Amino acid sequence: MKRIILTACALTVLSGCAILKDLLNLASKSFQQPGFRFIDVSLTDISLGGLNLDTVWELDNPNNVAISLATIDYALFVENKQVVAGAPPSGLQIGAQGASKLHFPAGIKFADLVAVVETFLTKDNASWRAEGGLGVQTPVGVIRLPIAKEGLFEVPKIPAVVFGNPRVTNVTFAGATIEFPIKVTNKNTYALPIGGLTGNLAIAGSNVGSLSTGSFGDMSGKGEKDVSLPLTVSFTSAAGAVVNAIRGGNSQVTFNAQLQSGGQTLPLKVDQLVNFIR
Repeated sequence: MKRIILTACALTVLSGCAILKDLLNLASKSFQQPGFRFIDVSLTDISLGGLNLDTVWELDNPNNVAISLATIDYALFVENKQVVAGAPPSGLQIGAQGASKLHFPAGIKFADLVAVVETFLTKDNASWRAEGGLGVQTPVGVIRLPIAKEGLFEVPKIPAVVFGNPRVTNVTFAGATIEFPIKVTNKNTYALPIGGLTGNLAIAGSNVGSLSTGSFGDMSGKGEKDVSLPLTVSFTSAAGAVVNAIRGGNSQVTFNAQLQSGGQTLPLKVDQLVNFIR
């Protein structure tokens, strides 16, 4: 009798295993592979020192059961140099017949990419490349979905700085005050923080003092800002060419300045012929 019972139990277990196997085969045949696609790349916190680059993807679950992220392997390269990037947490669930956007943000400092930042900022575009894959936990096991995308992003440009015609005021025997109008233009299509310009000014090759604009704040895309900066020039210390320029006429002005943006300080030189107006 005992042998009969054991035999019956064994048959039951084997039958159960067969049923389970049939169910798994059925689930495997009915289960649809999740969809995974690149959506967009977004740029935020842009400055002349760096930016945040976020690649955005969508994971789609067409099945009637939930799936979750089991493993994430993501690498981001900018100008062929790997940068540190974040990723969604493992275990993130995508519900039945649902979809979820996945973000992979990276903070990029241009000084980490190139030795000379101002040379990098002369480029129109920079390259980026994403590599890796997702391991998605499903009822039929872990499915790997590849990450592969590359593209370009617009490199921020140093603003254009142009002098207007200086106006000579408050002339005395000792010297004169000169108002230097300056126009600063954001050449980018997006907003850019400009901390200000500070540097030495020369007229006809002779240094006459320093100018400082103060902070311009966040300049809108293609935006312009005008400032007028006074500078008092002493006749006793000024060269003859400077004195002649102040009396009226054309002369070369050279502004060797430092530009600040996003924690980065960059050299900027303006060399321009202007007409001094009295």
